[in-house]
This record gives sequence, structure tokens and C-alpha cells, in this order.
Amino acid sequence: MANAIRALAMDAVQKANSGHPGMPMGMAEIAVALWAKHYRHNPVDPHWIDRDRFVLSNGHGSMLHYALLHLSGHDLPMDELRNFRQLHSKTPGHPEVEVTPGIETTTGPLGQGLANAVGMALSEKLLAAEFNRPGFDVVSHHTYVFVGDGCLMEGISHEACSLAGVLRLSKLIVLYDDNGISIDGKVESWFADDTPKRFEAYGWNVIADVDGHSVAAVDAAIVAAKTADRPTLICCKTVIGKGAPNLEGSDKVHGAALGEKEIAAVRETLGWTSAPFEIPADVYAAWDGKPAGAQRQADWQASFDAYRAQYPQQAAELQRRMAGELPGNFDATADAFIADCMAKQETIATRKASQNSIQALAQVLPEFLGGSADLTGSNLTNWKESVAVRRDQAGNHINYGVREFAMSAMMNGIALHGGYLPFGATFLTFSDYSRNALRMAALMKIRSLFVFTHDSIGLGEDGPTHQSVEHVSSLRLIPNLDNWRPCDTTESAVAWIEAVRRKTGPSTLIFSRQNLQFQQRSAEQVAAIARGGYVLHDAPHARAIIIATGSEVELAMQSARALAARGVPVRVVSMPSTDVFDRQDAAYRAEVLTRGVPRVAVEAGVTAFWCKYVGLDGAVIGIDTFGESAPAPALFAHFGFTVEKVVAAVERTLA
Repeated sequence: MANAIRALAMDAVQKANSGHPGMPMGMAEIAVALWAKHYRHNPVDPHWIDRDRFVLSNGHGSMLHYALLHLSGHDLPMDELRNFRQLHSKTPGHPEVEVTPGIETTTGPLGQGLANAVGMALSEKLLAAEFNRPGFDVVSHHTYVFVGDGCLMEGISHEACSLAGVLRLSKLIVLYDDNGISIDGKVESWFADDTPKRFEAYGWNVIADVDGHSVAAVDAAIVAAKTADRPTLICCKTVIGKGAPNLEGSDKVHGAALGEKEIAAVRETLGWTSAPFEIPADVYAAWDGKPAGAQRQADWQASFDAYRAQYPQQAAELQRRMAGELPGNFDATADAFIADCMAKQETIATRKASQNSIQALAQVLPEFLGGSADLTGSNLTNWKESVAVRRDQAGNHINYGVREFAMSAMMNGIALHGGYLPFGATFLTFSDYSRNALRMAALMKIRSLFVFTHDSIGLGEDGPTHQSVEHVSSLRLIPNLDNWRPCDTTESAVAWIEAVRRKTGPSTLIFSRQNLQFQQRSAEQVAAIARGGYVLHDAPHARAIIIATGSEVELAMQSARALAARGVPVRVVSMPSTDVFDRQDAAYRAEVLTRGVPRVAVEAGVTAFWCKYVGLDGAVIGIDTFGESAPAPALFAHFGFTVEKVVAAVERTLA
């Protein structure tokens, strides 16, 4: 069974002339021990609610996962393995969720799969506490992770595993491919950590010095791990490229095809006589996971049916949430809250408007699982009924600690697991720490909600280290990420509602520290907020258009009044989400941004982004330097965010 993995890995990499054969060949027995003896899954239904989750964090060894999926009976035919790393195949270079049946998360950026898995294990623990009843463990599964040296070198592994230990995620089992080799050679010269002691310090159960080429030894370690009251790290000593007589144990087998001569030597060494991409019938039979998987799911379904008979409300709620469907009363609640914002006309910081939105929506969204990277009192992501998650306490709000990257990657794991709608917060300037996790959320098209407050030089006295200048524009460069920067309570409410409704990708919600003026709107204008950009103020025969977002919308409105007094009628366009606006049809976009009318954009950030809207003849009021330490009003005046400067810019475009 192990040699089938080795053969498929080396043959697929050789055919593609690209890939990483060393890890699959080195972890083959570990895979046999886990997948053949412990891993609860049903190849016919890879979305079964109570399946175990398996994450290949060292995703460069993707052929290991593809071999396992094919051999165990998933819908991944041999032709897909032959097309490894080719255009439109189901076997891309690194595993991608929703591309290959049975893949739980997209991995490749090392360490993130491990952090995703921590989020998955946390979801399992919280859902079990919420839905299980005496005699009915309808949520009870493990999360298994394969990691290599590279995953454990990445700082995110420290962030995520430290928190996993604190929370005692006992159903998280990590198998470490301890082969001492990375791309540059033997890791002892740059990675000499005492890894077992490191994880013991996190509060993990550690099983060290396991023979990774002994199925029995790995099996015994997994059996022991399942009895632990904390997460487990199983350190498996392996030889990279095991079976390649001239290359095993060296960096040469890490990331390149073995070559025809070495592959022939592998076949001879292993006694593997089958042709490339051919598997003997008895090996297929040994690997076939469909009968056992069908029985496991049938047993679970019988238990769930009995659970549903006794607890119909809880059963329906669990199924709704795992399907990612919003409750039936969500739209009515959302509409009522928007109407309430319009009625109250509050001038408050949008971070507070965000908290008000969370408070309102949480009443109908029990799946909300919020949190903050040690800034709850500043980000305002808690609500009246929120309960902090603790080691021995289920809840719906996570204190992630100062772990922005792990928070974001864990949120992705939570979203992928199902059952919760995660949101987590930090200051906008620290989005840099978690940027790759945001990118992965966008790539995977999952519903993670990233809350970023203190969004500009309006942060004030904390100075340029904390003042976001380039961040909003840089986030807008990530494909499939919707970014919202609302200007008041109503836009904040709509931003939250649209982010919750969106099923095809993540959103960022970007809020101010300082109070922002409430803006009056018609019902038609309120409805148009969801289109990302709309006409907030218009004038007959407008001679110019001022485009603004967030805190600068108030400045744009003041400037419009000043220009009107000078006899210059202008239109003000509020554009809380350029991403959403850009998806509108051409007719609507032309209706809002009338062709041939000069434009000026105003945003407290870098200017280059706005050229796509104002053109070469337009103007941008922004900031292309870092900030300063001073009270916010002094900073806005210092950097030219004034009515006088906006008026002058408009008049220049008309000259």
C-alpha cells in the first residue's frame, strides 16, 4: 500500500517534469497508518458533516494526497493523476479546495494548513458543546495534519499551536515528517529547535521518536494520541525520498523529478513491477475506503435520525449552519436594522457602528464566531450576549491574543469546517501580518470576515507605525476580496449585511477610530449602497464629481457645499466598496460616474489607486508619505484634507 503511493508520486512528477516526490515517498507508511486505520471519511460523500478532517500542511507534497484520494475511492480518476500540474486538471501543484474532491483546504504557503486545522479543531469542539446531547455525539471527529520542517519553521506555527495548547484541542493530531531536509539541504544548520520540548511548552501531548516507516509504530502513536486531553504532536523519523536508492535522504529528491534511471532503480529496490500509473487489483482492494466509509456514515446517519426525532430544532439548526444557509428571518432583521440606523442618525465612529451592526445581526445569527487579536476594546467585536471561548468554556468570541496571522488563518479553517461564520479584528495597519491568509481566503472563495479598525491617519497620536496609508489600496489589489470602507452608521450596516450575505468569497470591513458625520439619504440611495458606489449628493448640471470613501465622505460633502456657494455645482459619489462597484453593469457605473465630467477622488491613503476612476486629467487628494504623530484634526489639516484643498482641486480640473 505504501509503495503504491511512492510509485504514483514519482510517476506523476516525472510525467509533469515538475513537483515534489520526496515527501510522498517519505511519508507513505505514515499515510497508510492514518488513512487505512483511523481516518473516518466516505469517499462517495466527501462533504459528510461528521467526517474527520485531513490537512496536508506541507502541500508541496500534493501527490501524496492525490494518491490517497485516488486509491481510497474518491472521484479522482487515474487520468487526473496523469495530468498532474497541468492546466484545468483536478491535480494542481498544491492542493486546492473545491478543485479536487476530498481536499479540505488549499495549502502550499507553509504553516497555514496547520493554522487552518487549528480552526477546524476548534470548530469541532465548539459545535460538539453546542449540539451534542446525552447519548448523541452527532459532532465527534478528529482533525489530522501532516507537517514538515518548513511548516514548523514558519512563525504562524508558533502562533497557532500556542493557542491550540491553551484551548486544549484534544482532537487535533499532527504528524510531523521529521526528515531533517529542506530545499537548501540539511536543516540542522538553520533549524535546530528541540521541537518536542517546544510543543510540550505549548501544553501539547508529544509522542517523540516514532519510526515513520513502521505502519505499526505510527498506528500505535495515533491510538495513544486519541486518548490525550490535549492536542498531540507525533514526531515521525523518516527518510525523504524513501525507496530511491541513489537520492533518498538528500535535498535532491525534495523538489525535482527523479529521472527515468532513478525511477527504474526505485522499482527494482521496491520490487514494484507495475507499469507507470498502474496499480495491482489487490492493492486497490486493500486501499478501497468506500465500504467502510459508507458504513460509518450510515451509522452516523442512524444516530442523527434518532437525534432529530428527539431534538428536531437542534438538528435542523445544525444542518442549516453546516450548509452555510442564512436563517429565514435574516433579511427582515437586516432591513429593520438599516431603517433603525436611518432613524437614529447617529454621528459616531464607524468602529462603534460596526459593533452596533454585530449586536443587531447576532440576534439572528447564532453562527457568529467573533474575535480580536488582543484589541477587543478597540476593535469592538464583542456584543452583549457574547461569551469568551476558554479551555473549559464554549462560547462565541475568541481572544486570539497578539496573533494576527494565526487569527486570520484559523478563521479560514473555521469557515472551511462549517457551522460558524467567523470574523476577527485588528488595526488596519496590522493587516500586513495576516495578508497571505486574506489572499488564501479569497483564493478559496470562503466567507471569512476580516474587521480592520483605526483605518487611517485619523488614528492620531500613535503615529506612522500605526497609521494606515497604503493598506486599503493594497487590499483592493487582491482578487475576489471585497473591501468595504463605510462613511457612517448606515453604510456600516449595509457593509456588514452584504459581507454576511456573500457566499463566494471573503470581505474586509474597514472602520474609523474617530466619529463620522451621519449622512441623510433617500430610500433609493440606501438601496444603492449595496452596489458599492452611488450618488450621495447631486446637483443639476453638475460640473465635476467628487468621489470619496469612509471618513473623507464628510469632507466631500462640505466641499460640495462650498463649491455650490461659488457657483460650481458638483456631484458627490460615496464609494464604500470599489470592488463591488466594479462588478456593476456598465450602464450603472456610467450613470454614477458620468463620462466627460471631471473627477476628483478624496481618500486618506495613497493616491495611485484612484487614477482608474479620475483618469489622467483628474485629481486625487490623498497621502503618499507616511503619517505623523499628532491629534487627528491636526493631521488632516497638515496633510491637506481640507475643504480649501478639495475646492482648489476641483477648480483646477475645470480650468
